[in-house]
Amino acid sequence: MTTTVVKGPFFGIRHLQALLIFFNIVVVYLSRLNVAVSVVAMTNANTTNPNFPEYDWNEKHKSYIISSFYWGYVLTQFPGGYLSRRFGSKIVMLGSTLCSAICSLLTPFLIPIGGWKAYCAIRIVMGLAQGAMFPAIHQHLGKWSPKSERNLLGVVSHSGTDCGVVLAMGVSGLIASSSLGWPGISYISAGTCLTWCLIWFFFGYNNAPSARLITREELLYIETDLKREENFHNKDIPVPWAAIFTSVPFLSLLVVRCAQAWGYTTLQAEIPSYMAGVLNMNIKSNALFSALPYVTMWLLSYVYLIVSDIVLTKGLTTLTVLRKVCNTIALWIPAAVMVGIGFLDEEQKTLAIVLMTLNVGLNAGATIGSTLNTIDLSSNHAGVLMGITNTIANFVPIVTPLLVGVIVTNEHDRSLWQTVFIISASIFFAGNLVYILGGSAVTQPWDAPDFMRRDNVEYADDSMKAHRDEITADILKPEAIPYSLNSSRPHTVEYPNAPYKGNMYFASPSNGNSSSVEKVGNTNHAFVLEEKDDLKTILDGETKDKDENPRK
Repeated sequence: MTTTVVKGPFFGIRHLQALLIFFNIVVVYLSRLNVAVSVVAMTNANTTNPNFPEYDWNEKHKSYIISSFYWGYVLTQFPGGYLSRRFGSKIVMLGSTLCSAICSLLTPFLIPIGGWKAYCAIRIVMGLAQGAMFPAIHQHLGKWSPKSERNLLGVVSHSGTDCGVVLAMGVSGLIASSSLGWPGISYISAGTCLTWCLIWFFFGYNNAPSARLITREELLYIETDLKREENFHNKDIPVPWAAIFTSVPFLSLLVVRCAQAWGYTTLQAEIPSYMAGVLNMNIKSNALFSALPYVTMWLLSYVYLIVSDIVLTKGLTTLTVLRKVCNTIALWIPAAVMVGIGFLDEEQKTLAIVLMTLNVGLNAGATIGSTLNTIDLSSNHAGVLMGITNTIANFVPIVTPLLVGVIVTNEHDRSLWQTVFIISASIFFAGNLVYILGGSAVTQPWDAPDFMRRDNVEYADDSMKAHRDEITADILKPEAIPYSLNSSRPHTVEYPNAPYKGNMYFASPSNGNSSSVEKVGNTNHAFVLEEKDDLKTILDGETKDKDENPRK
């Protein structure tokens, strides 16, 4: 027997949430990454607009300014997961973006007063605010993403990262060269953040039941798919810390996310430095070459999405296998190419650019491969899981440049760079191997809302029996059944006073002569039934059968 699943409108509120997350990432990345251009404009006004103040900051000052964002960023990843659970992801994302807007707006006013130290302080505060954002985003996606659409909503959301990088690199330079000068970079960043905050305030919702514009069909689809009962979103679900930190799938995810962070840092920062030192090609000074890898990454993220949806729709593999395959392509191929780049000489610059672009682009598969895996393991604790993994993984970009500085004592020596690439490739390979062996896309037992409250099996059985009795009493009310149930097709029995605290049941023929009722999921709104006999007879027979055969 098959039942048609009604998903609601083609573009629903769940899609709107993903689109808003996309633009959220874009605007905060603009505020985060424009510092690379603004620092140059502030210290060398002749390269942009000379009509604005210029500051005598050395390379050490610049490095402090650029890195100061991450001093705050790593501190609020873990608290961000907790705050999004405690107060809702909407308010956390709103507060994070609003604080970023304020920091951007104050930058041109505070720098003339406090110089580079003031700029560092602003960046630290901005980092503290944005550190809570991605855990909140994953908590939000966990509330809104039915399993079959998790890749779609997740990729659309996270592709804002690549779009934000591209825009920050291109738009910031244009603004600094315009009549607005380098202060204009901060003003426009603040304006985009504030605009997003205004839209998010009216159209961002913590969950489906709280969405004012959602249709009944879409609400039922989301809540039923994620097996949520009435008042689920008002419950305080304890975090099973011991279960999380002893979970093999989660620990495997943690390892691969750290490995991915190490390799991506090398792809993003060290390969361009190698090409400048060994191949005598400074691609950082060329906007096209700088943006090309991220444009490729942005486009390939949708290629991964389309192929993944086709594979899953046709049932060619499981979600677990799909995640591991995507992650393997995203990590192992770049690992091999990374080593190969280290053997190119100055006469092969074009090939080096192609390989670097391919490397960064293929790494887009890590979004489907492992980034969204936090939601697979536990949609209820996705924000906490993201907070843990991001906290630890974001220490990696701090370590990677330090190791490179120790190894590469001469930036023109190819053999030293080859050592850096081999180390990074090995970490890429080993991290993904751990994920292949221990990773999983199956929802873990500790995701259950009552996981911390389960004393024994009898507790669950008693609860089920009590719930069944409640359903039986209510479903037999004449007003609860709006039409005849005497046909063999599936029916949806909707309650006038929905949402109703209940479960979804199938009533279907059994042994040819009788019928039974089987629980298939949770819903606040409906029961799906397929009838051959009188409904009361079926429920009475099912109840009697359960009492006589308690272990059936």
